[in-house]
Amino acid sequence: MTPAVEHHHPPDASLRKFTDRIQSPDPKRPTDGTMSQAQQISQNAALLNHLTHLMWDASDAIMAVYASDAFGESTKADDSPVTQADLAAHQVLVEGLATLTRNIPIVSEEDASSVETGRHSACYWLIDPLDGTKEFINRNDEFTCNLALIEDHRPTFGLVSIPALGLLYSGGPGLGSRCITRDDQLTTLHPTPVEGLTRVVASKSHLNQETQAFIDEIPGEVELIQAGSSLKFLRIAEGLADCYPRLGPTCEWDTAAAHAVVLGAGGSVTDLNGQELRYGKDDILNPHFVVRGPA
Repeated sequence: MTPAVEHHHPPDASLRKFTDRIQSPDPKRPTDGTMSQAQQISQNAALLNHLTHLMWDASDAIMAVYASDAFGESTKADDSPVTQADLAAHQVLVEGLATLTRNIPIVSEEDASSVETGRHSACYWLIDPLDGTKEFINRNDEFTCNLALIEDHRPTFGLVSIPALGLLYSGGPGLGSRCITRDDQLTTLHPTPVEGLTRVVASKSHLNQETQAFIDEIPGEVELIQAGSSLKFLRIAEGLADCYPRLGPTCEWDTAAAHAVVLGAGGSVTDLNGQELRYGKDDILNPHFVVRGPA
């Protein structure tokens, strides 16, 4: 039986008054040290609670399809797979954000026309409704739902759910990072390295030459850690891995939310020149990058 999706209640009047004050900044206005949108959101318990429930709603929409006999699979113009779960989660998130933060524009993987918005907005939501569609289709539970707030080309707040496990990660630079369960058990993420060992997130069966060369340059003992989708970033944020070299193609929506969680946990996400990944670029593709935990 397909489970019903139970949507959260709309925001009350006091929250609506607060969210009406959240404005998308003028992209031509320089940063003046005022409180960021992420800081405003993180300090409003009611809004955080609604965003949390919105992520659970999107997760439930994904799991409703996961529990069905047919995923409604098709192929997009770029040859990547898409399912009814991608589209259902997209719809839940877009409708919810339009109510909760009506003044912040939205960019989603499942709305090609929205990509241009990110190139001209100093602040916007960036959505990957279902990262790991191939994992979803293969029913291995390693897929995620991703929502990131981008400010001045940087992810300042991110939420990543693992629908099949009932887990939700959130965080951002200066905000810390945490994981909560469906019954509100909270764990703060404090990753620490293991002396004498570098745990690298990489697939033994899908190592390209560049990644193998990168691993070969790591001194000391190396252990390979397996993970799918943006779970690779979360393993770093949790302290279960130390390094994730991604020397292959990804898009901005694949990385943004988990990037924020890694930053909140004290880690970094940089290109091969040591520069932090930027968002809202002319090219939606990311350069090759490396995710690292705290030194």
